[in-house]
Amino acid sequence: MPQRTSLCPAGHLPLKGGDRQDAPAPQNLDREPRGVGLLPRLIGATGGPQPISPLVGEMSGRTEGGAPRRLWTIALAVMAALLPLAAHATPSKADVEAQFESWVQKDLWPEAKANGISEKSFKAAFSGVTLNWSLADLAPPGFPPPKEQKQTQAEFSSPGPYFNEDRLTRLAATGRGFAAQYSATLKRIEKTYGVPGSIVLAIWGRETGFGAAKIPNSAVEVLATKAFMSTRKEMFRTELMAALHIIDGGDVAPADFKGSSAGALGQPQFMPTSYLKYAVDFDGDGHRNIWTSVPDTLASIANFLVKKGWQRDRDWGFEVSIPEAVSCAQEGPDLAKPLSHWASLGIDRISGKGFPSGEMKAQSMMLVPAGRDGPEFIVTPNFYTIKEYNNSDLYALYIGNLADRIAYNGGAFEGRWGDVGKMLRSDVAAMQKALERQGYDVGGSDGLPGYKTRRSIGQWQTKNGMKPTCFPEATMKDRLK
Repeated sequence: MPQRTSLCPAGHLPLKGGDRQDAPAPQNLDREPRGVGLLPRLIGATGGPQPISPLVGEMSGRTEGGAPRRLWTIALAVMAALLPLAAHATPSKADVEAQFESWVQKDLWPEAKANGISEKSFKAAFSGVTLNWSLADLAPPGFPPPKEQKQTQAEFSSPGPYFNEDRLTRLAATGRGFAAQYSATLKRIEKTYGVPGSIVLAIWGRETGFGAAKIPNSAVEVLATKAFMSTRKEMFRTELMAALHIIDGGDVAPADFKGSSAGALGQPQFMPTSYLKYAVDFDGDGHRNIWTSVPDTLASIANFLVKKGWQRDRDWGFEVSIPEAVSCAQEGPDLAKPLSHWASLGIDRISGKGFPSGEMKAQSMMLVPAGRDGPEFIVTPNFYTIKEYNNSDLYALYIGNLADRIAYNGGAFEGRWGDVGKMLRSDVAAMQKALERQGYDVGGSDGLPGYKTRRSIGQWQTKNGMKPTCFPEATMKDRLK
């Protein structure tokens, strides 16, 4: 069995967007109860004003406007001013936990009941469930809203480190072992769904290390916490309701209903709504078990890809060499052309092999994820189907490369990733906004260079008499403001 590893980070470098690192829980959550704190220290433990010594040279006990009365009047004024603050003090953890319990019973249960969830399943699902304060992106009720993470000083990363060769080599070796061990199951999956076993194995390996990753979290607890007090409550409420349907359906016991800190379930890391749509029972035991059944896990991944548009008997793509005379500003799924067109421009496979004859008339697309300063590809629509699993060019390339290693004993991409990606996202966003003002479609000014941004940069460079690189460069900042 493979060595157990922690969950693969969901942090695949994104195309327009990204995964977040777990952030620390809100600080100073354990506070004094409402109405306690400054006031007792001001008025004393007895609840009344503390004796005030007379000022030097004055008589104590004056009956009109003396210092004791003035100070007592001031103290009362201060107390009156602080009472509203005490009434609106930040709640404690215990306060929020009580609100959560009330929310579960008075808000969530009526909705679950209306959606056909049995009371028995609901109670079993929430047995022992409490708020998980360690999760990222929490916004506890009554606490100051979480500060937005400014990206002004953040850099977008170079693609190179994402393709860690040691890890890819280990995953490929383990994947080839599983390809032999589950060859009969994989052949049946390929016949049923038309998805190559190597692609399914690659996703399984990337997501949870072929099932070796530890998945310790109660999925109900994670989803309920995020549905109650995260920055995306509505999305997680929908996922929580789907989770309750899964438990109510009997596919998995509540104690075994485990997921990631983001609420993704089991070995393929499906969100509950995806489980309901795509999980299958492939071992015939009557349960869709993506936690401990390898056949169910692999077939569910294949079913997901098919439902998202996987084309049978087509590859995911090919690493190529694009001649200097051919513009790099032609990438993107909206500029698909027959593979024969790309070949007619002198684009060849970098391996020296010819393109498969069955692919020549089919639609394919140019992909240059680092512009001219990295590996270049011609990809098929199946590449974009892989992106449905994780919306990242680099994730889909990772899966394609790992699948080729498993199936054909392939290696790293031959093209080398250049020293790119060291600009601030705020600078890239400024370039994107400047290009938008000039009429270019960059796909949004988020500081991340997706294919529309790369393509627009290449077009702008050509228009301005520059050699197109199709990637943001620091030398462009002064000219694109």
